[in-house]
Amino acid sequence: MANSMNEMLRQDMECEGLLECFHDLKGLDKEIFEVLCDYEEPLTVDEVADEVGRERSTAYRSIQRLLQAGFIQKDQVNYEQGGYYHVYSPRDGEEIAQEMQRTLNEWYAKMGQLIGEFGEKYSDRPKPATVEG
Repeated sequence: MANSMNEMLRQDMECEGLLECFHDLKGLDKEIFEVLCDYEEPLTVDEVADEVGRERSTAYRSIQRLLQAGFIQKDQVNYEQGGYYHVYSPRDGEEIAQEMQRTLNEWYAKMGQLIGEFGEKYSDRPKPATVEG
């Protein structure tokens, strides 16, 4: 990932790069998100782990990051004889996009404020004297 905004703007980026940019998600997180999007039915952690060829615990940690970021949802399925398990599916893409747009707008407003403060702080500073020789 790029270290500065200028570097990010020069990179070729796909829309899935927003997962990393907005929420610092990893490559596996993006892969799991795409797997969940490819299936019409929600998947269990074990099914996701099989799809990406990773251990269950690794897939679970990635799923937790996606849940925390708000990209997927968790639903509980109850067994008739008692007990339950969880399945995971992607949230609506338009809702996620709107949330990212709100976050971007908030960030933009905050950066504008900080740039204004920077200008006020450093615009009236006396210029250093030049040495003529």
